[in-house]
Amino acid sequence: MNSKANLKMFKKVLVEKEVLNNPNTIHILSKLPKAKPIIIDDLDQYWGKVKKPYLQKRDNLNLFIGKKRGTLVKPAPDAYGVSGDPHYYFIHSYNCIYECQYCFLQGYFHTPDLVLYVNHDEILKEIKSILVEHPNAWFHAGEFSDSLALNHITNEWSQYWDFFKNNPKAKLELRTKSVNIKNILPLEPLKNVLLTFSLSPQDPSKEFDLKTPSTRAKIKAIKQLSDAGFQIGIHFDPIIYSEKLQIQYTQLINDLLENTNIDQINYFSLGVVRYTKDVYRQVELNYPDSKLHSHPYIKSFDNKIRYSRPMRNWLLSTVKNILLSKDVHESRIYLCME
Repeated sequence: MNSKANLKMFKKVLVEKEVLNNPNTIHILSKLPKAKPIIIDDLDQYWGKVKKPYLQKRDNLNLFIGKKRGTLVKPAPDAYGVSGDPHYYFIHSYNCIYECQYCFLQGYFHTPDLVLYVNHDEILKEIKSILVEHPNAWFHAGEFSDSLALNHITNEWSQYWDFFKNNPKAKLELRTKSVNIKNILPLEPLKNVLLTFSLSPQDPSKEFDLKTPSTRAKIKAIKQLSDAGFQIGIHFDPIIYSEKLQIQYTQLINDLLENTNIDQINYFSLGVVRYTKDVYRQVELNYPDSKLHSHPYIKSFDNKIRYSRPMRNWLLSTVKNILLSKDVHESRIYLCME
């Protein structure tokens, strides 16, 4: 993606007055040279104040640039990451340019408009304070957005790289479905920084992961990063029921392992498709004919809507057993949000 393509994507670019001279804001606007930014006093007075249907993102998407306020780094939910050390996530952006049919964002915010936060120095300051008590903590980016999809515009990760290089016990995970790694490859590979990719077999990805790069393209990006020495993580999440599930995941895992140094894949997380009640209502509204609805769901142990326990066990164990058959050690596999 180039800056012209992204300028066409955004109808308006709105910038908080307080961050207008922030170096990160200046950098972002330099990548959108034809944009005429609209200066606003307070992002929260504009963003999401008028309810905007999720699918308006297809032809009416705005970009907000501002300062994240309040708690910048938050404890992650149980079973969010590898067990053991504490896990946190931090918010550097809201919403996503992709359109995955199952995405929880469609029922979470009142708008699909994107927000890019630029006060990374304050986020890092909060991370530093957490490390005083939890020096081995994990920090995750990509909870409410995709961590790399707009990195060619934001290029914020070099700031985090320096910090985590100087704090080698802490771990940083960038979660993505993007192949936008041009600004990552020149950085120094660090043992404690992981680039992690959500992967689905090719056919389900085409059907459900709208506007994302193909599975083949993601594996190519993973190979480039692996060859350059970067640490990798793989999320088979969400796993969606299919009669061809075993065949599809066997092919996917074969393709991945043939193109990646397995020693640099730190872990595989497995999770099934899941929704809150509000998100599922939006999925039904936005994608009424989707095959997501072809198998029944129940209200699960945490009030989320999931497949039944026997179905979840079958899906998860099927994919796990394929990994084990390929000599992936069981210690590298964990179940997400189960």
